[in-house]
Amino acid sequence: MGFAGLIRRLAAGSRWLVPVLLVLLAAPLQASDFLQPEQAFRLQILQRDAAAGELQLRFDIAEGYYLYRDQFAARPVDGGQASISGLPEGEMLEDLTFGLTEILRGSVQFAVHSQDATLIELGWQGCAEGGLCYQPQQQRIDLTGNEAGAADALSALWTPSTGLSLASPVAPAVADAPAAPAMPAAAPSLSSISQANDSQIVSWLHSSSLWLTLPAFFVLGLALTFTPCVLPMVPILSSMVLGRGASTRQALILSTAFVLPMALTYAALGALAALLGAQLQAALQNIWVIGAFGMVFLLLALAMFGIYTLQLPALLRSRLDALGRDTRGGTLVGAAAMGTLSALLVGPCMTAPLAGVLLYVAQTGNVSIGTGLLFSMGLGMGVPLLIIGTLGARWLPRPGAWMDIVRGGFGFALLATGIWMLARVLPEPVILALWGVLLVALGLSLVHLAMQRQPASMLLLRTLGVVLGVWGAAQLLGAAAGSGDPLRPLAGVGKLSPAAPAPVSALAFEQISDLDQLHRHLHQARQQGQAVMVDFTADWCVYCKVIEKQVYTAPEVLDGTMDAVLLQVDVTRASAAQRALLRQFEVIGPPTVMLFDPRGEEQRQARLVGAFGEQQLLDSLARVTYTNGGF
Repeated sequence: MGFAGLIRRLAAGSRWLVPVLLVLLAAPLQASDFLQPEQAFRLQILQRDAAAGELQLRFDIAEGYYLYRDQFAARPVDGGQASISGLPEGEMLEDLTFGLTEILRGSVQFAVHSQDATLIELGWQGCAEGGLCYQPQQQRIDLTGNEAGAADALSALWTPSTGLSLASPVAPAVADAPAAPAMPAAAPSLSSISQANDSQIVSWLHSSSLWLTLPAFFVLGLALTFTPCVLPMVPILSSMVLGRGASTRQALILSTAFVLPMALTYAALGALAALLGAQLQAALQNIWVIGAFGMVFLLLALAMFGIYTLQLPALLRSRLDALGRDTRGGTLVGAAAMGTLSALLVGPCMTAPLAGVLLYVAQTGNVSIGTGLLFSMGLGMGVPLLIIGTLGARWLPRPGAWMDIVRGGFGFALLATGIWMLARVLPEPVILALWGVLLVALGLSLVHLAMQRQPASMLLLRTLGVVLGVWGAAQLLGAAAGSGDPLRPLAGVGKLSPAAPAPVSALAFEQISDLDQLHRHLHQARQQGQAVMVDFTADWCVYCKVIEKQVYTAPEVLDGTMDAVLLQVDVTRASAAQRALLRQFEVIGPPTVMLFDPRGEEQRQARLVGAFGEQQLLDSLARVTYTNGGF
């Protein structure tokens, strides 16, 4: 990752700025201010051709609303395959949930193609600029003209599965879309694939034939070799080959034993992705999986620092390496094991390219294609390693102090990658503290390295070490004060003063999932003379995250809801019971807040829909009155 990559990760916190401002400036909105999803996104069938297996469709998107381009998906209900083509270019939007993503406005015309399928299920998701995130929608369309019916506005979460595909943009950009940075109309160059986001890679892959994608994956692997994710393989391979003075022939054999299992590991990932389909996407979002990968990066970094030697257990190693005992530069089985392990360890680091590739393979559902494409990519990644491992035995300097410096640099890069991954599952102050420890350690290491060299030539390195150390110390101080912003780590330092109040906590909601639970809580609250606040949220809800950080932590809001019952409905993967709850109260989507008085009746005029700020919530709370006070 290096210094530049680390700073970019820390600076990524600025993506909260625009949505936070929108929330703080948002006016109070009523449910009537937002359109129902079928009104905001009107789907029209322009042409059906059952013989050709093609549908021509158009979305008319209301002003002030937009659709996520990479959330379009098509699934054959009755077998076969389906794909989408002709989606126009959109505008780029920095989204809190999806990151930098492409959105579509105005009129969007595209085609759906099917093979051996007559019933197609189309999926999409959109938002309102006012701050409302709609549930992912889906509609079934019969190519023969016999409609299978559309799912209503509160349909289940759309989850792509085997047979889905997205195609590349071929139509011009939407004419009435506001000026904004747009993606190039042409397919991205191979040199840019390694830096593209996963949706762009999926689109480009679907626009190309297999004979083009196979060599393209090979070139992609070549490009990925020179990223900070794959570079840690170089010292691992070099240490095996150079450590015992292997000859050129032995170096070639060992390097091949390292590279081929690495490529086969990626091939296995491709086959697994094709078999699992959509289940793979959900599994990679599991908190335990993310935590496990973070720990793997930590362990690998410790090995880079020389704290321990990364190798197989002695008993197992002695048995597995029997075939390669006469190889002076290393063992064949040991090299193969390290190649496999390296592929597994660096895979999560290559988030965008590898995620895009696996998503494409999962959508094709073709095991042979998935295996071939990922094997081609693995070979591409292995060629530079093969050259370095073979020729390095003759031309690279022998292991020494330079190798320790390289290993240390890779160790810090791996630690930074692990912290970045854990940032999705750990509290912000904890992550800020981890960044602080990392920067302090890196700064001290640079100062120590500079002191071992000539002072005049190492002045810049020593200065950089001091700056990083001070920055890290500021982050540690900010983390102790409850701050979580890497760009403003000292924002909460004032809270350390004895005269200052303790750090503010957030509203503590009790999770509910159906009408029965809500009615039970309303009944209990009525007996106690309490009001009830029901918050609807979701992981994919952009503004819900901002509201949780900015509104639900405000001291005035905490005081105003002290005597109320706080309930929350998480519709990230809306169940049938949750959809019934949404329908019962005509909730379009999150963020939505319903307020019930002590009699158990909702005060509809106090309902909040879409982005809202602290004052808007306080005004709504003031409208709900009850004898026991509180609101």
